Amino acid sequence: MCGIVGYIGKQSVSPILIKGLHQLEYRGYDSAGVALSGEAAEGIRVYKAKGKVANLEAKVETLSPEAQTAFTTGIGHTRWATHGEPSETNAHPHLSMNGELALVHNGIIENYQLLKEQLVGYGYTFKSQTDTEVLVQLIDYFYQKNGKQLTKAVNQALNKVIGAYAIVVMERENPNHLVAARKASPLVIGIGEQNAEFFIGSDATPLVEYTHKVIYLEDEQIADIRPSEAVEIINLDESSANVNIKDVDIDISALSKGGFPHFMLKEIFEQPHCIENSMRGRVIRREDGLYEIKLSALAHFKAKLIRARHVIIVACGTSWHAGLIGKQLIEEMCRIRVEVEYASEFRYRNPVIEKDDVVIAISQSGETADTLAAIQLAKEQGALVFGIVNGVGSSIARAADTGIYIHVGPEIGGASTKAFTGQITVLTMLSLALANALGTISEEQFQEICRELVEIPAKMEVVLKQNDTVERLSNRFTYARNFLYLGRGYNYPVALEGALKLKEISYIHAEGYPAAEMKHGPIALVDKEMPIVCLATRDQLYHKVISNMQEVQSRNGRILAIVTEGDEQVKRMAQEVVEVPATLNCLTPLLSVLPMQLLAYHVAVKKGLNVDMPRNLAKSVTVE
Repeated sequence: MCGIVGYIGKQSVSPILIKGLHQLEYRGYDSAGVALSGEAAEGIRVYKAKGKVANLEAKVETLSPEAQTAFTTGIGHTRWATHGEPSETNAHPHLSMNGELALVHNGIIENYQLLKEQLVGYGYTFKSQTDTEVLVQLIDYFYQKNGKQLTKAVNQALNKVIGAYAIVVMERENPNHLVAARKASPLVIGIGEQNAEFFIGSDATPLVEYTHKVIYLEDEQIADIRPSEAVEIINLDESSANVNIKDVDIDISALSKGGFPHFMLKEIFEQPHCIENSMRGRVIRREDGLYEIKLSALAHFKAKLIRARHVIIVACGTSWHAGLIGKQLIEEMCRIRVEVEYASEFRYRNPVIEKDDVVIAISQSGETADTLAAIQLAKEQGALVFGIVNGVGSSIARAADTGIYIHVGPEIGGASTKAFTGQITVLTMLSLALANALGTISEEQFQEICRELVEIPAKMEVVLKQNDTVERLSNRFTYARNFLYLGRGYNYPVALEGALKLKEISYIHAEGYPAAEMKHGPIALVDKEMPIVCLATRDQLYHKVISNMQEVQSRNGRILAIVTEGDEQVKRMAQEVVEVPATLNCLTPLLSVLPMQLLAYHVAVKKGLNVDMPRNLAKSVTVE
């Protein structure tokens, strides 16, 4: 993985590819490349660069104006290394040995070593360490064997492959032809006016400037793409497939920084507006002043949802932390037993899933490979799959039986921020609506939580006004090599999320713990050099957290506390304090996480790091 772009038509292709690769930088990568062709050009020209897309752009800009015009077909890629170190040799696109085919690929070919050995026996040689070069050579083998019919060669090759892939292939002999295919890795085809041109991307981000008509390829589908002709799609078994054209609507302005120095800071500050969007049309105030929650997913699958006695939440990373909060919300309001599983473990451990179970899959991108595999397992066992995703039209959204979009807009920053609060908001609405249907929540409590939920965006604004305060105190923590984050109840997952954010973008080791667990091991690490972030908002466990803070204080730990406005007791104990407005216990994470996000951001900035593209991280993890 990580990002694919492609174009075929009449326009000069290199500016389209470079711009598209820039728009996919948020996904994370370590090298980039393009392959260019056209009727007026000779052969396939490949350019690659280690590092940023800007390095590749500098190489492509050396093309003469005549060459720029001649190249009207091309494919590009940003690579996140899986096989072989980051280098120009290992970067995509990869050429076949004879230079007749070029290919870009997201995913992992699991049996590449066996295929490579077979191809070596046929006389093929290899330049890179990648599984992708094996795939292009395999396609070339069938291409040469079957009269240079590219679509047929791709089909035959993919029938030999074990693994995941999204690929686009171009051929030297016919520059007006691209072939694309996918399995367990997303690929989108954008359709130009009257089929005169086509755009290809790992997601819709690089396409929406040119078209809103797209085709989402399904698993084991192969698309034959030629200008001025309708896209033809076949399945891997060579049967024909329906071509479903969808409208995609992404606000182009959301893909710019909007005056902020980084996407991450912009997205942190967007959260009040994003939460309002997430609730719009769902949390409704009636004429009598009372609230109701309308969720189409609940209306259509109400019988199955209220019959469920067991809910399993599957997710990865930040989404898993949101799932931990969802567990508390559903159990507290609905009195249904909930488990939260790492999707990567769930899919391999033969879990017990019954037909009346509900599996909630949470993913920002909607393309997380492990979560998709967990969904498939759940569906095979007859469970209802409920998706909570941000990526409209994504693989998880299409694979789930039902679900809810969080509607927070494109998240470009490498570290998730607004998706986390959007997921919590959706989980809160789902829990309230389900509890209301089950009769496990009183009308008074239902109305109280709804009223407070509607007030959360304004309270978020209050927290964000302390950005300058967090920036100043972050200066004192750039020296740290380790952090502890402590919380209890609803704030425990926030502690985990705060530690993850710091690790992701500042590269400082950090761990989140339930505050009471500190004395079962981590307390051995506490000294005057160890910053301890304590989530000490006023809730039913407030005094317990204070006791844990006293244990830190007695060992000279440096405390940064997140407290409820007006708290004086904790202020006397902590070296640094950030206040958040008072709210209900179940909604506290929506406020207490904001200082965690800002702290991670400012520490990373002070260290001179690229907060939007953290090293080694991929935004959309489409491989195991």
